[in-house]
Amino acid sequence: MDSGTLAIEVNNISKSYGNIKALDRVSLNVKRGEIFGLIGPDGAGKSTLFKILVTLLNADEGTAKVDGLDIGKNYRDIRSRVGYMPGKFSLYPDLTIEENMEFFATLFGVTVEQNYELVAPIYKQIEPFKKRRAGRLSGGMKQKLALCCALIHKPSVLFLDEPTTGVDAVSRSEFWDMLHNLRKQGLSILVSTPYMDEASRCDRIALCNTGRVLDIDSPHNMVDKFNGNLYGIKAKDMFGLLNDLRTNASIANCYTAGEYHHALAGSSFNAQELKQNLEEKGHSNVEIKPIIPDIEDVFIKLLSNEQHQQQ
Repeated sequence: MDSGTLAIEVNNISKSYGNIKALDRVSLNVKRGEIFGLIGPDGAGKSTLFKILVTLLNADEGTAKVDGLDIGKNYRDIRSRVGYMPGKFSLYPDLTIEENMEFFATLFGVTVEQNYELVAPIYKQIEPFKKRRAGRLSGGMKQKLALCCALIHKPSVLFLDEPTTGVDAVSRSEFWDMLHNLRKQGLSILVSTPYMDEASRCDRIALCNTGRVLDIDSPHNMVDKFNGNLYGIKAKDMFGLLNDLRTNASIANCYTAGEYHHALAGSSFNAQELKQNLEEKGHSNVEIKPIIPDIEDVFIKLLSNEQHQQQ
């Protein structure tokens, strides 16, 4: 891919903290004007990668470019071109909304008025409370303020590290709507999240675990690549059902997902025979139905495949 079409290039980045391998030869590319998601649980290495790309941390190995600039050689230029919203609320709690905005604008040598048009759709939602101290804001309002402060110098690449963690569902949805509006204005966005349901809001995603990238593709393609038949199974005794499903030879893998257990069928799977077997074990109200996998199912299957390869 032509490097001119890329906002971020990551090549074999590794980082360790003592004996802990936070990143293990991570490679990925983010296209210009794309929302790219790093999807994975705590400990997957998402925050470490963000800190390396915004030049707050040095990698042990590998290379990376942000907006065409080398993270090692051009760190000053990179810092002026990126917007960074860390996972933990990092604005000044004793300053008001208005004061935080002015402070971050001054840091980058601009004024709020200069780039107000970029942040206006977001800032107008909190502007009525501009005299309120940041420490007294709700989670959703803190999120909007942090995004405004990350955008006030008009960056070309935006880094958002788990921006919706601890925020209510409505605010989460509103936030993703804001990101899509920003992308339409030409911003390239790298966002991390532990929420699998947010993966579908990205153009492409990297599924990550323990410092490694398991797969990179669009959410739609990842689901299409799911190899196997998946079933939703439930009964009155869900805990006992899970134990019995996990010891059944016809099931390759089984885990809880909402009101059903999700079971990946093995080669000898037969739904009628399984239902009869479960009823013979004393289970009542047994329901077995084929289901369409989602990103969480894809992620669990990739983890299972990786574990089998390591054995």
